Amino acid sequence: MPDSTNPQNPPTPPTPPTSADVARLAGVSRATVSYVLNNAEAVRISEPTRRKVRAAAEELGYVPHAAARSLRAGHTRIVLLPTSHVPAGPLYSAFLNELQWALRRLDYTVVQYGSLGLTGDEAVRAWAELRPVAVISLGEIALSAHNVDTLKRAGARAVITLGPDRVPGAHALVMDQAEVGARAAAHLVERGRHRIGVVVPEEEGLTLFSAPRLAGARATPGAEVTPLDLAYTEESAAALAARWDGLGLDGVFAYNDEYAVLLVRALLDAGLRVPEDVAVVGADDLLIGRLVRPRLSSVRIEMPSGERLAGWVDRAVRVPSAIAERYDLLGATAVPRDST
Repeated sequence: MPDSTNPQNPPTPPTPPTSADVARLAGVSRATVSYVLNNAEAVRISEPTRRKVRAAAEELGYVPHAAARSLRAGHTRIVLLPTSHVPAGPLYSAFLNELQWALRRLDYTVVQYGSLGLTGDEAVRAWAELRPVAVISLGEIALSAHNVDTLKRAGARAVITLGPDRVPGAHALVMDQAEVGARAAAHLVERGRHRIGVVVPEEEGLTLFSAPRLAGARATPGAEVTPLDLAYTEESAAALAARWDGLGLDGVFAYNDEYAVLLVRALLDAGLRVPEDVAVVGADDLLIGRLVRPRLSSVRIEMPSGERLAGWVDRAVRVPSAIAERYDLLGATAVPRDST
């Protein structure tokens, strides 16, 4: 008899339970086990039977083999979501969390893939190895038509980009960040502020959002725009506030509410009055902006629910189309408060 305490004779790992074991314990066929555990909708199975099968699987510790299920179906149920390279902020974090929950309810497995430091070609080859049925790219890695084709050849039924630009061959969920900048600048102009600073975060990776927001502000009639580099630190904000008088600005669009709160605090500490000396507007309409004093004017961004986006993904997977579709995700509305 082998000594289990001897490292040269390790214990034999237990044999994993099979669907046949679940079927015997539940008193049903293996086909019924497969239908229940794979959430098959085409076959009608009573709820008591479903509960009995799930209870048997739980008791035995049975987990369906993903590779075998994918082989039977001809594709995986993996939706690959590359992780964000920068902090997404409360608004987008909540949106992405809701999207993942909604996809899970549709029986997809969401895999977040860390792609930091990879080029488009490198990232796509890494993603394709997992054979995802869909890829939702947040736009931080620039994809090409060739990249989209590579993913589809690897089995992806849908490639969906989330960002300001379209990619040939991919469905586009267009987020018009320029509209955010335009609404903020227009609100300041309406308040009689024409010499407008626009905060450009120094943090790496935020250009995807900040560049179109700056462009939208610059295109606003009546706005004379000056870009303002700002890191998300108290020291950087204090340095900007210290030279404010020499900038000749009477309004500022501070990129988003978090940068706006940072800058307002620095301006007040430097002896400037908000909004009398400088009007400040943020974006995202976060709770923090309503808690500070003066209450922060902001741009409220209208986004669809994660459940709605998950429905688009599911439809693109179930009915693959050679014609790439475009959906507009963003509406923007100025919300006036005390800071302007």
